[in-house]
Amino acid sequence: MKEYLSRKGVPFVEKNVAADPIAAQEMMRKTRQRGVPVITIDDQVVIGFDRRALDQILAQKQAPKPGGPPPSLGLKVADAARIAQKQALGLATGAYVGAVEPNSPGARAGLQPGDIITALNGRAVGNAEDVARIMSTMSAGQELEIFFLRGGKGTRTTVTL
Repeated sequence: MKEYLSRKGVPFVEKNVAADPIAAQEMMRKTRQRGVPVITIDDQVVIGFDRRALDQILAQKQAPKPGGPPPSLGLKVADAARIAQKQALGLATGAYVGAVEPNSPGARAGLQPGDIITALNGRAVGNAEDVARIMSTMSAGQELEIFFLRGGKGTRTTVTL
């Protein structure tokens, strides 16, 4: 469960109710349950490791307000062709990753500066503008498949926004 929450980028506090009587009392007061694990997100309680229920709560929590901005990968990208020209690397298409914000979806996906994004959810990325255009169609909680090049080798990863 800790790995699941970490992968989702969810900060958490672990309490051992067997060793901490105050935490055990708090769990009983909130849930009237003795079973563990108990996960509390805001005022919503999940008993046991119910991945579906957790995904639903997290998606609701992260959902943008109507009219709000689309989710972000947390990347600074530039046209790969422009970077390749500046560095005399030859012809390149895609979006060059210049920086990755810590704890962002891009960081959770394993992207690093220097990677070149070539496709998102199977849609070709020819430049940085394509990343913004594709991301504008996405919603929080959706899975995003990212194809990228690192050191000339193609890689695929998936992340939940």
